Amino acid sequence: MSHPAPTEVIPHRDPFLFLDEVVALEPGRSARARWTLPPDAPFLAGHFPGHPILPGVIIIEALAQTGALAVLSLPENQGKLALFAGIEKARFRRPVRPGETLDLECALTRHRGPVGEGQAVARVDGQVACQATLRFAVTDADPSAAG
Repeated sequence: MSHPAPTEVIPHRDPFLFLDEVVALEPGRSARARWTLPPDAPFLAGHFPGHPILPGVIIIEALAQTGALAVLSLPENQGKLALFAGIEKARFRRPVRPGETLDLECALTRHRGPVGEGQAVARVDGQVACQATLRFAVTDADPSAAG
């Protein structure tokens, strides 16, 4: 089964798109995606010089983008934005280094009206790198914000 490209569902674009491909998608329920950390990602130069490690906040963002796939793929949410409403129980279990591939998944556990919650996990080679509970709010995109 073919899945849409991330940019067909979520509004994120380079340099702030942290998904290479959609692996599985159940609209309104769950999503799985993959992202390989490029060795030349600009933020790695300063985090940390000589010992590059993916910042945890970017892992969380990649997980949020994965959750947004599940939320924004619903017909009633197409063209909308999924915004952070909270991050809970975030745990970082292993560092992610340049060239490694993150397997990302987010299962929606609650979704009532415009707000919801998802359980998210990022793995590298089957090992948990990060897990968190993510809360979101779906809103209309503000057309006046477009450049």
